[in-house]
Amino acid sequence: MKTLDKIPTGKVERATKLVKTGVKIGGNYMKYYGGKLVNPSLTKDQLNEDNAADIYDGLKSLKGSALKVAQMLSMEKNLLPSAYVEKFSLSQFSVPPLSAPLVRKTFKKYLGKYPEDIYDHFEKDSVNAASIGQVHKATKDGKQLAVKIQYPGVAESISSDLAIVKPVAIKMFNLQGKDSDKYFKEIEHKLVEETNYELEVKQSKEITEACSVIDNIHFPKYYEELSSERIITMDWMTGVHLSEFTKIPFSQEVGNKLGQALWDFYMFQIHGLRKVHADPHPGNFLVNKDNELIAIDFGCIKEIPESFYVPYFELAQQNVFEDEALFMEKMKELEIFKEDDTPEELTFFKALFKEMLGIFTSPFNQEEFDFASDDFWNAIAALSERYSSDPTIRKMNGNRGSKHFLYMNRTFFGLYNLLHDLKAKIEVNHFRKYL
Repeated sequence: MKTLDKIPTGKVERATKLVKTGVKIGGNYMKYYGGKLVNPSLTKDQLNEDNAADIYDGLKSLKGSALKVAQMLSMEKNLLPSAYVEKFSLSQFSVPPLSAPLVRKTFKKYLGKYPEDIYDHFEKDSVNAASIGQVHKATKDGKQLAVKIQYPGVAESISSDLAIVKPVAIKMFNLQGKDSDKYFKEIEHKLVEETNYELEVKQSKEITEACSVIDNIHFPKYYEELSSERIITMDWMTGVHLSEFTKIPFSQEVGNKLGQALWDFYMFQIHGLRKVHADPHPGNFLVNKDNELIAIDFGCIKEIPESFYVPYFELAQQNVFEDEALFMEKMKELEIFKEDDTPEELTFFKALFKEMLGIFTSPFNQEEFDFASDDFWNAIAALSERYSSDPTIRKMNGNRGSKHFLYMNRTFFGLYNLLHDLKAKIEVNHFRKYL
């Protein structure tokens, strides 16, 4: 794969790159509609493939928060055409890496030495490259190490990237009013945290030590003396990426074992630590030779304030869900319903969230839950399809819910997708033995 000697960091430079991508997409649509005149039965499959390829090619050289958007979208299996999901999933661990001279320059700047002066052996070619950093193998004192290096300029370009993305997101998600700023500030805050590798090492050590009591999941050890604000050194963990593992045959027993470990890992964090690994995509997990899970990246950690945690999980309780007054009270606490809502808006969104919560909270109201269930996933897909094309929702203010929903919903949606890929049947309350 071709390496990068430079990453665009300036606002104008990055915006120009995205404008060029937009021009390509416009050309794809012209080609599609031209073909449609000749062949009325032409589907959008090729258009989706061309657009997905051009968007991904435009983002992968920008890296940083622009590529992070593609990584997050790759998890939206029920909302995007498969061409986008397949192409954007490459952003999890397969993008052009930095060149060797740029890697050496980064080490000299942030650790004061070149990599060959720090480690006994350092492989100049990265083993994988993602949205914010890339990983190299190294050895020191007989230990196999993974060294994560952040791309230059990523932290400095977050604000300008979000300024470019914001108008598109407002239109796409129907956000209205000044309150929409809280969502963008939350995203910016988390992305800034993800570029702070000293914070990541601290959080990684805290969470992995607390979660070490959970069966069938392992974590790397982190080395603060070999890390800095832009470089992290940790144990090299051997295994197969979860996305690759789920493509090969495995038994129901193994799927259940891995799924239970994954479920317990997340529930223990949420209910025991009040913080959570909020980036549950397959690139952050490995499966070892003993069919045990390995979690390898703790860059995105979401703290869950009590004021959000309590009503959020109370809505999953059947008695609260079925009590009209309690349901409305919790919806207001979570900022889903507003004081200035019209009767039409209240009726519409109450029905929408009742149906949505009825599906998404169903695992919490059973002793066991089968994430391979077609009924569960068909209900999610049908809901997504129906409301994405509903003209009524476009007329109403879609700016709803506490800012904490962003990463909590992302966490659960990603977790559900991973469990579905594993075809796992899990014991819902098994995690409580670790609390």
